[in-house]
Amino acid sequence: MNLRSNEWFDGSFDNTFQHRSSMRAMGHQPNAFVGKPMIGIANSWSDYNNCNITHKYLVEHVKRGVLMAGGYPMEFHTITTPADLMKPSDLIYRNLMAMDVEESIRSLPMDGVVLLCECDKTCPAQLMAAASCDIPAIQFAAGHRKSGVFKGSKVTYATDFWKFVDDYKTGAMTSGEWDQLEQCMSCSPGGCAVMGTASTMKILSEVCGMMLPGTSQIPAMDARRFAAAEETGRRIVEMVKEELRPSRMLTESTFHNAIKVMAAIGGSTNAVIHLNAIAGRLGIHLDLDLFQRLSSQVPLLVNLQPSGKYNMDDFDEAGGVPALMCELMPILDKDCISATGETIEKSFGSNATVVNRDVIGSLQNPIRDDSAIVVLKGNLAPDGAIIKRSACSAHLLNHTGRAVVFEDYNDMLARIDSEDLDVDESSVLVMRNCGPVGAGMPEWGSIPIPKKLLKAGVRDMVRISDARMSGTSFGAIVLHAAPESAIGGPLSLVRDGDLIALDVSRGTLELLVEDTVLQGRRQNLAPARPQHKRGYPRLFADHVLQAPEGCDLDFLRPQSRADAVFVPPVIGRG
Repeated sequence: MNLRSNEWFDGSFDNTFQHRSSMRAMGHQPNAFVGKPMIGIANSWSDYNNCNITHKYLVEHVKRGVLMAGGYPMEFHTITTPADLMKPSDLIYRNLMAMDVEESIRSLPMDGVVLLCECDKTCPAQLMAAASCDIPAIQFAAGHRKSGVFKGSKVTYATDFWKFVDDYKTGAMTSGEWDQLEQCMSCSPGGCAVMGTASTMKILSEVCGMMLPGTSQIPAMDARRFAAAEETGRRIVEMVKEELRPSRMLTESTFHNAIKVMAAIGGSTNAVIHLNAIAGRLGIHLDLDLFQRLSSQVPLLVNLQPSGKYNMDDFDEAGGVPALMCELMPILDKDCISATGETIEKSFGSNATVVNRDVIGSLQNPIRDDSAIVVLKGNLAPDGAIIKRSACSAHLLNHTGRAVVFEDYNDMLARIDSEDLDVDESSVLVMRNCGPVGAGMPEWGSIPIPKKLLKAGVRDMVRISDARMSGTSFGAIVLHAAPESAIGGPLSLVRDGDLIALDVSRGTLELLVEDTVLQGRRQNLAPARPQHKRGYPRLFADHVLQAPEGCDLDFLRPQSRADAVFVPPVIGRG
């Protein structure tokens, strides 16, 4: 067995002495680890990250599995990206976390790595790093949190929260009820229990062969998660012996499968960015036309919030990913490799069955006939924009209205609830300067409904921005408009009162203003000034790619698959 760790511990006598001595100082005896697969365990828990915090003790079960399989576990910690607390945008720090994980793998003695994830950006960050390093790697998630009960009904953190916000703003909830909701909505550690970004990316990781089949949807507080942690530890040792690397799993066909599954589950719009970022690390380009072509062939099969009514507990009980994959197998590339080393056809088999057809439908009898996510193009987003059709109000899927423009997020907050705002239910709310360069692309795209319209019973409007939105959100919300306004994209040219036409069935987004008028406006545009003057946010703004390219940093993305090769470090003294 050709072990990378041997370069540290079984090489020239002076380096061997130094590295073994360092290990002895921590209580690791050479006869316990030399010649065995050394497994790094990248732990992402933090006291700031409620989604990932259970990895504090789940890691011990992973270590036990590694030891049982004949490997030697070495835990290390990286930064984490708690979506609820990290401001202004955890997307910025996804790339920093990916760099942290990648450089830890690159510089330390490990033959394989277990990546402990959960919260929105921890999962794609680790997959980006694994793709860049290409040593045997496997992910393990913390699981989703328990749903609460409010006034006798089940409430699921995130999607239900956005609905209650509107109720509170209009006076339909008292302050006492609001406090009660805060206390009961999040009942345990773990990720959001709806089809938000965390659930979406865990499922896609499993589909892509980077997580053991059937493990992504297990609840955080379920005993099966401990068993799955141990099995993940055992499996990574086998992967090292088999030399099963991410580049064998993460092929173009695998990403095509992932796009189809994303459409079937009503996945988070954020997944479009993340899949592009992960594929880009391997020199694979997934343009938005490909997303549209592949996803348009797939109906919505999963009835989960925000596109439906159930949550991840219901999905797990209905059969989870294995049952879903069996339903989708006729339209997938069956020869793609799973984390077991076998094809997805063999790994997911044909024995998994759907227990509840109201939660998981079939290709013949889907939850909805049309696809969940639609790519939009037109003069307002020539490089593309995204809308989650399955979470939109039907009457807004083909809509023309006059623009109400907010210069940035702060301008929107200052004016959105003003009685003087010139807005009605047919208006199109436009917010700019919220893209990757302009603001780090926070989840600001779910622009609130103006308070005076909420009071009149309006619960959805067409909203357009170059921002993202939480995968748990819902509504007729157009996101990721590219190129972004901060670099001169068409959003920067919109003025109050301009007519905007959205046609989801045709995939178009048009600003109904004469080209000559737009050219005149462009000539008067002031050059954008960088928001950040120093530090990592400035590095991000100077090097970030646009949304259709995954918002990765340009210097981390190889030009082709041939350039995407992991180069081991040169071992030297000190």
